[in-house]
Amino acid sequence: MDSAPHIAVVDDHRDIRDLVGKYLMQHGYRISLAESAVALRRLLERSALDLVVLDVMMPGEDGLSLCRHLRSTTDLPVILLTAMAEETDRIVGLEVGADDYVSKPFNPRELLARIKAVLRRVQSLPPQKGRLATKVVRFDRWTFDVNRRELMGDDGVAVPLSTAEFRLLCAFLDHPGLVLSRNQLLDLTVGRDADPFDRSIDNQVSRLRKKIEADPKVPALIKTHWGGGYSLAAQVEQP
Repeated sequence: MDSAPHIAVVDDHRDIRDLVGKYLMQHGYRISLAESAVALRRLLERSALDLVVLDVMMPGEDGLSLCRHLRSTTDLPVILLTAMAEETDRIVGLEVGADDYVSKPFNPRELLARIKAVLRRVQSLPPQKGRLATKVVRFDRWTFDVNRRELMGDDGVAVPLSTAEFRLLCAFLDHPGLVLSRNQLLDLTVGRDADPFDRSIDNQVSRLRKKIEADPKVPALIKTHWGGGYSLAAQVEQP
């Protein structure tokens, strides 16, 4: 049982978190319950978690704010529980870093299926190589400051990056030389399943190439592997 994934269920409604916690325990997961963002932060200080099921509408710090914090400080996958019916509200949750969402009221079986899918996806991702642990790295003629989101050329000129371009560059710099499929890049940058024919990664790669390649038409840094995806063909070093 100790090797089972450890999941935190965060919801200010006791009946919901107790019900979800009991159901997941019956299916072999280790469960910790938290009634607020403060309680989850305390839990993170003393426990290693594998996934967080997080309610959006909570008093005090809400789920979106907490999700944003988790995404900026950890690699924990997050599934949001939301009563919001508007699609734009669900999109906001994904934009702040959630891996998936389940709308209330929900069938516990659906939540279980989504938890299994997210954990499978996370386990299938290539391991992080820790290149960005220093937060500042060099590759080719570029210096990249992760905290400041600043890409600086050897000429001293900073190149602005969109959020999508920033995440994509981080994914490549964390896995230099490794061929990453489109689905893996979608998971590393967006965090949830996408249509296998989704061309958004191709478009993002094209835009990033225009900013970092000497000649975007003949890319030397981001290589295309037909049928396989893309790889970063550059050494990543500490400055």
